[in-house]
Amino acid sequence: MVHEMMKNADAVIFDLDGSLVDSMWLWRAIDIEYLGSFGIPLPEDLQSRIEGMSFHETALYFKENFRGITHSVEQIKETWNRMAWDKYANEVPLKPGIPVFLSHCRSRGIRLGIATSNSRELVTNVTKAHGLEDCFACIMTGSEVTRGKPAPDIYLAVAEALDAEPARCLVFEDIIPGILAGKAAGMRVCAVEDAYSAKDREKKKALADYFIEDYTEIIEGQA
Repeated sequence: MVHEMMKNADAVIFDLDGSLVDSMWLWRAIDIEYLGSFGIPLPEDLQSRIEGMSFHETALYFKENFRGITHSVEQIKETWNRMAWDKYANEVPLKPGIPVFLSHCRSRGIRLGIATSNSRELVTNVTKAHGLEDCFACIMTGSEVTRGKPAPDIYLAVAEALDAEPARCLVFEDIIPGILAGKAAGMRVCAVEDAYSAKDREKKKALADYFIEDYTEIIEGQA
């Protein structure tokens, strides 16, 4: 039995971090290490301030808001990519149930895409590490559109690339700006449980059309 959310879905679009892979934990660790290298403590509200920003926008935010950083914006991005590279290849697992769910979508001819605020280098690294390079017809990063989440730009661009009407796209997102982006694009959105955003669980449920703890629920029809 398959959950009703799959009805009328021509395309499924995933956010990457926290939705497709369990990686939100490593960015806090990287922020602590990176800022610490300049003697800057991690502000407790940093994650909420940068949620939804593209990789480039986040680097620009660091450069403009942390005066002790001597790197250029490009150097910041290069350093983050280097710090995250091995972790994405070796320490970042897929969210539970993803392999079975992707196989189910492909067997039904549902087109798959990724809409991520992360860098292309890292999304390519993680899909390769899990043997998913051939699963996604479109992978787009926030740096390739004008506005980052919660604006709908990236989801509309992926839908266009997949030749799918927004109303027939199903989005999987783990944070509020991403949920808002999918809804603003006119798509149905399923919120995904993630430890990083557990404090927002009820708000995520209220904003999204569906909510899952993990992807096995969709195939089993229990979501």
